[in-house]
Amino acid sequence: MFSSISDEISRQIDGAVAQVSGLFFEPVLRIGVTGLSRAGKTVFITGLVANLLDRGRMPQLRAASAGRIEAVYLQPQPDDTLPRFAYEDHLAALTGDDPRWPQSTRAVSELRLSFRVRPNGFLAGLSGPRVVHVDIVDYPGEWLLDLALLDKSYTEWSDATLDRIAKRPEASAFMATTRAEDGALPLDEPRAQGLAASFTDYLHAARAAGWSDCTPGRFLLPGDLAGSPVLTFAPLPKPADPARKSLWREMERRFDAYKSRVVQPFFRDHFAKIDRQIVLVDVLGAIHQGPRAVEDLRRTMAEVLAAFRPGRNGWLSGLLGGKRVEKILFAATKADHLHHRQHPALTAIMQAMLREAQSRADFAGAETMAISMASLRCTVEETLNRDGISLDAVRGRLLETGKQAAMYPGQLPADPARLLSPAREGAEKWLDADYGLMGFAPARVALKPGEGPPHIRLDRAAEFLIGDRL
Repeated sequence: MFSSISDEISRQIDGAVAQVSGLFFEPVLRIGVTGLSRAGKTVFITGLVANLLDRGRMPQLRAASAGRIEAVYLQPQPDDTLPRFAYEDHLAALTGDDPRWPQSTRAVSELRLSFRVRPNGFLAGLSGPRVVHVDIVDYPGEWLLDLALLDKSYTEWSDATLDRIAKRPEASAFMATTRAEDGALPLDEPRAQGLAASFTDYLHAARAAGWSDCTPGRFLLPGDLAGSPVLTFAPLPKPADPARKSLWREMERRFDAYKSRVVQPFFRDHFAKIDRQIVLVDVLGAIHQGPRAVEDLRRTMAEVLAAFRPGRNGWLSGLLGGKRVEKILFAATKADHLHHRQHPALTAIMQAMLREAQSRADFAGAETMAISMASLRCTVEETLNRDGISLDAVRGRLLETGKQAAMYPGQLPADPARLLSPAREGAEKWLDADYGLMGFAPARVALKPGEGPPHIRLDRAAEFLIGDRL
């Protein structure tokens, strides 16, 4: 207990020093990049950094369009214990002769951008350029889901998980295994390992099928924890009277250890230090999967966003350790898979899906915004003619074959309730529409000097996240 108190005091002192340094010397802004699997976190960071270094495509970043940014340069990441985000490798993959999507995030990484900016307004004639540091923190979306476990007991998590996955085809083998177990029996380690392995197999299959609620996240990305007891548990129905050394009690103990040894340190060391957050959401992918995937995504994001602790960051609250996320940007990714005329509908659907979480953040004093965007544009727009009807489509290079193809994904409804209502009611499929989705590879681009890779509304995202600090 004494060690824990000492650690907390040390962290608050470190935070106070950083806060005072930021107020009077060179301010530091920490941006968290959050999203579930396949939402495009790595591409977002790569595209953002490339377009901040070469700002020719960033007209809506006001400090850039006004010419007040004199220079932007990459610095070594400030945390010596974290790997550097592999920006150069990812950019080479996206913009090379044979462009490809980079590998997804598998661990926490960090990158620091430093801006030299001229002040505007009254201060412009009183001081010279100043330096602002922006730290971008990237971490796996699978780990993000674990934050929702902090407020749950093993019983609550088990009951909710078993109820949620009972009818999924991917869970059939695991459900048969767990229903055959008697948690009141004494612990048998091979049985416990078999249960954990079966549950892990389900999580991999669920992620591949497009489900969002694939947690605990470290089961999918175990790293050096692979095979440890902290990753050897699974949901079980609670027996009437489980004994102290029963299988169920040991699963409960390991679940609690996972929260205290894995989830809480991640929250404390990385997530709780974030000033502003962007939440990337693959809304189109969920719509393509069907109503159940949409409801699954809505519920998952609502649970996760409760951990953001949004609110205004005053200098006193920072000194006292009461840090809160002060801005949250909700971004529907892959907007380049739609014609621009459908972008407002995509944004409205995402806003409706996250309305509960967004309202909570607004009430707490955080500033929020929702947009549809593409961190790297890989399509062009065109109009197709089908049976005398003009369709707004996009064309791009197919991921599987490399050949050019045009896609009309279907018409998104102007009223989000036409999607969210059947999703909440558990409909199997969309009744009056069919939504398609193709996998496009990055387009081959020839960048002019001073221009970053093409995008859709990345400059709006940057203005919201960091514009006021520039």
